[in-house]
Amino acid sequence: MSQMAPSAKDVKRWRQYLADERAEAAVYRDLAGRRTGEERGILLALADAEGRHEQHWRNLLGDRVGMPLKGDIRTRILGVLARRFGSVFVLALAQRAETRSPYATDADATEAMTADEQIHAEVIRALAARGRNRLSGTFRAAVFGANDGLVSNLALVLGISGSGVSNHIVLITGLAGLLAGALSMGAGEYVSVRSQRELLEASSPDSAARDAVQHLDVDANELALVYRARGMTHEEADAKASEVLRLLPTDDDMAPDVDEHESIGTGLGAAGASFCFFASGAVIPVLPYLFGLEGYVALAVSAVLVGIALICTGLVVGLLSGGPPVKRALRQLAIGYGAAGATYLLGLAFGGGV
Repeated sequence: MSQMAPSAKDVKRWRQYLADERAEAAVYRDLAGRRTGEERGILLALADAEGRHEQHWRNLLGDRVGMPLKGDIRTRILGVLARRFGSVFVLALAQRAETRSPYATDADATEAMTADEQIHAEVIRALAARGRNRLSGTFRAAVFGANDGLVSNLALVLGISGSGVSNHIVLITGLAGLLAGALSMGAGEYVSVRSQRELLEASSPDSAARDAVQHLDVDANELALVYRARGMTHEEADAKASEVLRLLPTDDDMAPDVDEHESIGTGLGAAGASFCFFASGAVIPVLPYLFGLEGYVALAVSAVLVGIALICTGLVVGLLSGGPPVKRALRQLAIGYGAAGATYLLGLAFGGGV
């Protein structure tokens, strides 16, 4: 870094960095205030790290610090959300904010600060992953249900409309599609989740086997077969089994090795979410017909309403995943409109053929 007096442009940039670091530290402290235990400690440590970065810019500025500036608009929005909600969505936004750090290309930032920002993104990613795992089972059913309801019922309504039937028939068909689809989604999601949980339970070690360990023949050492079945080599299995037998009766090694699989969710929770969100999505395409609109006006309003809903669900998925929300929203919109447009053209062809 040059020893010359900094330019006005440099001072302005440093002051903005200072404001951003101060705002980010406040975000982490606000998030920590809504958590306990290890997560709270991690977030407070991140706030301390941002404080070190803040001090770096203070040192460079010296007596040029001036009046405190506001952080950039993204960080300020993040701060508001952190104070109000503190949810996994806020962590996902914080993750994206850390990945956008300009320090890698700024000669006035230290290499340690650049590395800190990269590591912070991974720390936030890991914290967000905990929240995603806790809600992803029901959330997955909700998002899939809403999108299926939006797209399938819009396609159904447009396809039937294209065939030239009356508005009354379109409305009845849309409502029937809503009920049939919601019931089918709920039942299917329940069976799917229950089956996954039952398969995992069947793959987990039996707790009764732990009680049998102390009665094993030490010379035959049948316990080694358990570890060989889990993927260990013959030698590794023998060594592990010998260690377990040596540590009896306090050893608890026969406890399940698998994760808790929180992300699967419960059957009833997934089914209920899938039913409700499919129905909430499927009702949108028929709203114009419920309110008496007809013909192309009803079709246009239906398509616009569904488009808005698809963009919203895409944004939510993008925010939660830490990915680019606008890209996800446009992808949702393109897929939904593509399916509905194809069905409408088929309806036109079918109606013309009849």
